[in-house]
Amino acid sequence: MNVDLFDFSLPPERIALRPAVPRDAARLLVLDGTETRDLQVGDLPGQLRRGDLLVFNDTRVIPAQLEGRRGDAKIGATLHKREGPRRWRAFVRNAKRLRDGETVDFGHGVSAIASDKLADGSIALTFTGDEPVELLLERAGRMPLPPYIAAKRPADASDLDDYQTMFAAEKGAVAAPTAALHFTPDLMAALDAAGIGHATLTLHVGAGTFLPVKVDDTDAHQMHAEWGRIDASTADRLNATRAAGGRVIAVGTTSLRLIESAAGEDDVVRPFEGDTAIFITPGYRFRGIDGLMTNFHLPRSTLFMLVSALMGRERMQAAYAHAIDSDYRFYSYGDASLLLPAKES
Repeated sequence: MNVDLFDFSLPPERIALRPAVPRDAARLLVLDGTETRDLQVGDLPGQLRRGDLLVFNDTRVIPAQLEGRRGDAKIGATLHKREGPRRWRAFVRNAKRLRDGETVDFGHGVSAIASDKLADGSIALTFTGDEPVELLLERAGRMPLPPYIAAKRPADASDLDDYQTMFAAEKGAVAAPTAALHFTPDLMAALDAAGIGHATLTLHVGAGTFLPVKVDDTDAHQMHAEWGRIDASTADRLNATRAAGGRVIAVGTTSLRLIESAAGEDDVVRPFEGDTAIFITPGYRFRGIDGLMTNFHLPRSTLFMLVSALMGRERMQAAYAHAIDSDYRFYSYGDASLLLPAKES
């Protein structure tokens, strides 16, 4: 499909630079079949049914943004996928000044050797020494805010909490599963009281999620792989929910993509562990989910293509136009949408 079909104009002032306080006070645009409702995230329990299941991504963001030097050259690196115990694939600023075998000094006793530059501009960084890489990153790294926020302000102490979800447990992401940022213990208690369950899976979100689609046709776009895991008990619970007439609602596109990667043509979700580079565009038949809660996405992005596949491109273009006209806040720290497609007759 032509990528221009997924374009829209977003005023810069609609980009949220800080989250709502409290988190569940963010606005919620509900698209339920053909209906549209303007609510708050705190209203979510009333928009779901007893027996539904929300599925969260329990990945934890690591301080994956590094600033260093190779000689006189300044080198910036954003890690995006682990390739081994000490080796990470990274997007590197000023990569032309870096050759295979050269060492980048990131300060604080942290250094890495560059190798294996790929066509997408990424470079492998192998961290030196014996200390766990996680400890090195705690010393030298910064919270990797999305580029559309980082261009307007630096990361600060507030982001250490603001850019982690309440479910964050498994270290490895370089971007937050931002739909889950809206959830609070009080909201989870209200959902539980309404008979709405929850489950977790793990997908370590990579920096590739923010990369623009640079081709003219979606068929030519190459997704970056991300590592994920759904254990057997979680897969069984997802299947049991649907068998009992409940709906599986993915919280975030990361949860949705992993569930769909694990779902077979028979609509059964199976245990999964490994890389996924699933790319969902209109025409895709969803096999493992019945709805999605997600934030508002960039124009021409793979994520806007995904929500268009779920709800229809024209419906999503109209919904985003409504959100812009109604002062919804966009992107990682912005407001949310609940997308419940009409059941096929």
